[in-house]
Amino acid sequence: MTEYLPSYVQGEWWTPSTPERSTEVRDASTGDVVAHVSTDGLDLAGALEHARSVGQRSLGALTFHQRAVLLKQFALALTERKEELYALSSRTGATKSDSWVDIDGGIGVLFSYSGKGRRELPNSRVHVDGPVEPLSKDGSFLGRHVYTTLPGVAVQINAFNFPVWGSLEKFAPAFLAGMPTLVKPATPTGYLAEAMVRILVESGLLPEGSLQLVSGSVPELFENLRLGDIVGFTGSASTAESLKAHPVVQTGGVRFTAETDSINASVLGTDAVDGTPEFDAYVRQLVTEMTSKSGQKCTAIRRAIVPTGSADAVIAAVQARIAEKTVLGDPRSEGVTMGPLASIAQRDEVLRQVGRLQAAGGRIVVGTTDDPEVRLADGSTGPSPDGAFVAPMLLRFDDAQSDAAHSIEAFGPVSSLLTYDTTADAAALVARGGGSLVTSIATHDPVQAVELAARIAPFNGRMLLLDRDDARSSTGHGSPLPNLVHGGPGRAGGGEELGGIRAVLHHMQRTAVQGSPDMLTALTGVWHAGAAARSDGRHPFRKSLAELRIGDQIVSASREVTLADIETFAHFTGDTFYAHMDEAAAAANPFFPGRVAHGYLLVSWAAGLFVDPEPGPVLANYGLENLRFITPVSPGDTIRVELTAKQITPRETDGYGEVRWDAVIRNQSDELVATYDVLTLVEKDDTAEVAAA
Repeated sequence: MTEYLPSYVQGEWWTPSTPERSTEVRDASTGDVVAHVSTDGLDLAGALEHARSVGQRSLGALTFHQRAVLLKQFALALTERKEELYALSSRTGATKSDSWVDIDGGIGVLFSYSGKGRRELPNSRVHVDGPVEPLSKDGSFLGRHVYTTLPGVAVQINAFNFPVWGSLEKFAPAFLAGMPTLVKPATPTGYLAEAMVRILVESGLLPEGSLQLVSGSVPELFENLRLGDIVGFTGSASTAESLKAHPVVQTGGVRFTAETDSINASVLGTDAVDGTPEFDAYVRQLVTEMTSKSGQKCTAIRRAIVPTGSADAVIAAVQARIAEKTVLGDPRSEGVTMGPLASIAQRDEVLRQVGRLQAAGGRIVVGTTDDPEVRLADGSTGPSPDGAFVAPMLLRFDDAQSDAAHSIEAFGPVSSLLTYDTTADAAALVARGGGSLVTSIATHDPVQAVELAARIAPFNGRMLLLDRDDARSSTGHGSPLPNLVHGGPGRAGGGEELGGIRAVLHHMQRTAVQGSPDMLTALTGVWHAGAAARSDGRHPFRKSLAELRIGDQIVSASREVTLADIETFAHFTGDTFYAHMDEAAAAANPFFPGRVAHGYLLVSWAAGLFVDPEPGPVLANYGLENLRFITPVSPGDTIRVELTAKQITPRETDGYGEVRWDAVIRNQSDELVATYDVLTLVEKDDTAEVAAA
């Protein structure tokens, strides 16, 4: 694999013909040349326009659920061929467990967003945000917030440490939002990202123009961006600042999100002394974060903040665990648990930053900057002058206030140990990092945990509370999860690359829309009170999804509520609350005129008033939402129900879908008694026809 690494643009694989400039990419362990990389002659402007036109058109034809189903199919396609990715991953310096985090972690993101998209988004192209805002007394003028897809391209500028996960964790939410992606991986490990994209292309599943790959530099990228495009950057804080300052971001409307290096911290609580489960969990986690991916993680622990009296015990425990658990060497050698850094250049940069930390007062108390003895691919042990190996190092700062400890990051297997005396001191040290992706707290003392969390939450995108109860089940300090926010304030970049549907919405525009109920119904696909409703004489429950329409409605007959009914319900259910059983006590309550009917009695009767009892097409009632009781119902009052098809959501992979019904209970004076949504599962079509299909 020593040819030019191809790019995938405008629906074709492209390689440079006569490049004037190229970069050699080498195996991190052996120094062997893996590939050459160049973008000389690549039509970057054409690739961006291809995404905006062809990619937007192909993705725009799909609903959220259809895109979500494709994400699952992408995950399955990668799973079938992931051993190919594992083989290449070892050349980046990743051990098998490192590769699992990158490759299986990335595949897991696809699975996660596929599930969340189908559960939390409608089967449409517009996402409604928040409740209706009434803007007129008569209900003829309403407001609503909606999200629609940005019209441009989502450009990824990725770091070298996670070539698969880093691409897929940005691609999944963008794809689900309906926005095409152009991936620009970091050159040292870009060949692994290229292999991942190749598998997806060869699967035949990608909508045309939805994913492109540029292998190599993109010097004129920002000059070709425009309003509607978005850049998702992962890398150093200094590079992020320079890119953010570009005119197309400052004044041209191009969205820029960043997830950058941060000086993350892990705090050992004062109660977590040597011998406690929390102390042991803290040390295990610290060593894991120093050695996993050779410390090349934006979420790795850079500052170990411990009570003054526990410092020596922590150092000794870290030293012992590294000696017991860490085998440094070529990942292709049996038994190796920590590989090299991604490149010689990265190794040199890490050692340079360690030198800066030492010059500022940091003393190496675990490890060394000397060339380490490593286990080679053939199983022998010795030096590897062409490999990018660095031993794990822990530096101790006698002055915890040293600026260097809170600002200099050696992006490798390096952490600094700082001491504190009070909880307030520990929180202040965390804040000195200027904003982090994550801080963990190891304590079994809820009071200490709450005080620390309250003080440090504003400086972190995520916090992990580690104790004996969750130590075994915890996913760990350094593991971003697709359903939780990954990002952080300040130095960490201010982005939220993950975080469930939040990340999808980063690729969409929220717009306030004002209009009549009919217009908002047409725009959102959700029926609004006051919009046209239809009753053709056929009960809506007798209609399959193929026949049912938004606004189909049934208005029930009325039913009188008697005192005997109230008492029967009270004794039958055991709900003898005084408002239903004691006239004087109920009348003394400011909310009731006297004894009133149970709210759940009314909801139960409402079901009896609107339901059609025959089998199918309605398969099940699976819940109520947004139930509110408005006007009390007294003995002698009557109630009726208006039930309207509010939202129809077919399932892409099943013979049925969900229907949300708007339910309104009114009394004899037409006053609103209760409002709620009824949720049902309804056949798409006749069951026999679905089975035959």
